[in-house]
Amino acid sequence: MSTTTTTAMQSSHPPIAPKDFSAKQPETIRLYPLSNYTFGTKETQPEEDPSVLARLKRLEEHYDKHGMRRTCEGILVCHEHNHPHVLMLQIANAFFKLPGDYLLHEDEEIDGFKKRLNERLAPVGSQFSGEGVNEDWEIGDTLAQWWRPNFETFMYPFLPGHVTRPKECKKLYFIQLPKKKVLSVPKNMKLLAVPLFELYDNNQRYGPQLSSIPHLLSRYNFEFVDENDNVVAATPGTGSPEDQVPRTKVLAGSDNKDEDSGMADYNEGAENGGQDL
Repeated sequence: MSTTTTTAMQSSHPPIAPKDFSAKQPETIRLYPLSNYTFGTKETQPEEDPSVLARLKRLEEHYDKHGMRRTCEGILVCHEHNHPHVLMLQIANAFFKLPGDYLLHEDEEIDGFKKRLNERLAPVGSQFSGEGVNEDWEIGDTLAQWWRPNFETFMYPFLPGHVTRPKECKKLYFIQLPKKKVLSVPKNMKLLAVPLFELYDNNQRYGPQLSSIPHLLSRYNFEFVDENDNVVAATPGTGSPEDQVPRTKVLAGSDNKDEDSGMADYNEGAENGGQDL
């Protein structure tokens, strides 16, 4: 019986170390593992409008009273298997939304935004205790501004030249999650951790705003730490082992929070146009 001997292959052309390529970069962002965070559920938060038409009608009423509507949403980032994941809400297994909402007309921008984040994701009562329960939100850079020129569903990442009175401006903020945080999602929603590669160039499933998030985050360098605060990888990093392929994970709002959602939810979402209005 013959035996096969495996020998290590060594290239005759060793890699060339390039010159430094880090000029004009923002500071490196530290991402904590998904396992650092605690997830729960709270009372249902029904949608304010029964239909898209009703939502646009309410927008028109707001504009008549208070002018342009201001909306703030957060891009909350952690990591799983050393790959950035964005926390995202899913409604009725169909529509995807970032945490946040429109501001009340009398609210200051950042304070009003934090109140909206707490409405969606802050724990209530004495359900949880310990580190991460009362952590404040660290609102970072504005990564994008989307404009609604008219009382219709279309929004654009620029203000068309002929538009002088936009009806809504939506800002997407980068939010660096702290080392520990407790998050609770309304029972009628799911909280997902979606890997960047799932969002990238996936306009059909997630809509133009959410599918652009990988582009928005590409300006940053990341370092990934484990549960003990040890840096285990950094941009550009190395690939994950084959048994650690990142997948979208259902964090809360499902009977089995530890079970990967796979692709089942997203086929339903695609049929309904991906992202909600």
